[in-house]
Amino acid sequence: MTGDTESIALVLNRLRRAQGQLAGVIAMIESGRDCKDVVTQLAAVSKALDRAGFKIVATGLRECITGAETGEKMSEAELEKLFLALA
Repeated sequence: MTGDTESIALVLNRLRRAQGQLAGVIAMIESGRDCKDVVTQLAAVSKALDRAGFKIVATGLRECITGAETGEKMSEAELEKLFLALA
């Protein structure tokens, strides 16, 4: 992924936060925590990953459309598939 330094830093922060939350979920399961607490924390991990994915797409959309990163433009079908992967 390329893009401006600030956007990349935001994505990395979100992914690190999700990584910490996931470690927390694993620890909760290992310690036998209540199902409701585990699912709530797991939902937070999922949301953090979704937000990171959307930020990556938003940041890289121009590159995807113009082919600036790879030299190849993405087709409309490829862009649609990329968005649907996050849906």
